[in-house]
Amino acid sequence: MAAPAERGPEGGNASDVAGALILAACAIWSLISAAGRETRPEGVLLALLAVAAGFACGRICGTLLPVATAAVAALAALVMALVWRHGMPGATATVDTAPGHTGAGAALLVLAAGAACCAAAAARRESLRFALRLLALGTACASLGLGSVTGFAAALGVLLCSLAAVRTRRRLLALAGLALAAGLMAGLSWAVAEDVLPGGLTVSLEGRLTGYRVQLWQDAARLAGQHPWLGIGPDRFADLSPTAQQTLGSDGKPHSAALQQAAEQGVVGVVLLAASFGWLLYVLWRSPRSTAVVLTAGAALTALAALASVGNALSFTPVTAGAGLLAGLASARRPIGAGGPAGATGTERLPRGRDGVPGSDPRADRAER
Repeated sequence: MAAPAERGPEGGNASDVAGALILAACAIWSLISAAGRETRPEGVLLALLAVAAGFACGRICGTLLPVATAAVAALAALVMALVWRHGMPGATATVDTAPGHTGAGAALLVLAAGAACCAAAAARRESLRFALRLLALGTACASLGLGSVTGFAAALGVLLCSLAAVRTRRRLLALAGLALAAGLMAGLSWAVAEDVLPGGLTVSLEGRLTGYRVQLWQDAARLAGQHPWLGIGPDRFADLSPTAQQTLGSDGKPHSAALQQAAEQGVVGVVLLAASFGWLLYVLWRSPRSTAVVLTAGAALTALAALASVGNALSFTPVTAGAGLLAGLASARRPIGAGGPAGATGTERLPRGRDGVPGSDPRADRAER
């Protein structure tokens, strides 16, 4: 029998205010770092707009039709990843054929698996839950069709985390573990760029990452060291990276979100990127949805962060919009009529369990649609 589910604390409006402030700070800082230089901050602003729009859409649709919306989002991401195999729409790259489509396709499939598992965790019928988890497994297998073993492992990991989340009671500790995992992935890319790992491990990682990617990371680390505060400016990496300039068909990206922020927007940019991811996890912690839904979404976003640490997945608008949509779905208010006789949509009207946590009664979890 599944453990009683923990729900987030009351006062979820604080997370919305924090998110608005963080996204606004990201936009303002990108303009500050671009001031007085030939830079192109439009890509950063577009990504922020996509996250905000996706989050708002997820909040609205997640309150009205949580299961249906998540299922449709999973199918849409799956179709998009398979149809645009040779170039993802919404890319901010400047070449004719958008590079990095394999990583972006894998990121979309990870989000698709997360959305399908969220729908399964919220569904009432056992047959529907089985079908949705089968869809999640199918998206993981589709990553192999794209030639991305990493994407397959990430999507499969999301599915396994979703199954484990059904029996998880405390969400805070699990979300902290996900944050640590994302931080370790970002730190690993930085350690490879600075060549501080043991020789054998570095050689092994270079064989999987390719020497070209490692050289891009080294260029990004060097530029970050030369311009630690303001960075070189948004979207200027291609102009100042010797590796990117000497490579035919390069997309001009360092293929690491953290290193790109460090090189182009300095230390403040890295802090704001980390704050944005932390905000998404904070929103999930305060979500009135069940812990199974919350941790599934958290696992998908963490897997996306891991892919972004070794690729340029966040350079594609569908990926950033999908991340916002998934976070919005997992943090939306409960559907009308699912929270008690008065149709409560927040934690304040949910029954209290034995540990005094609002909504820790497992019957409230099963009422979610």
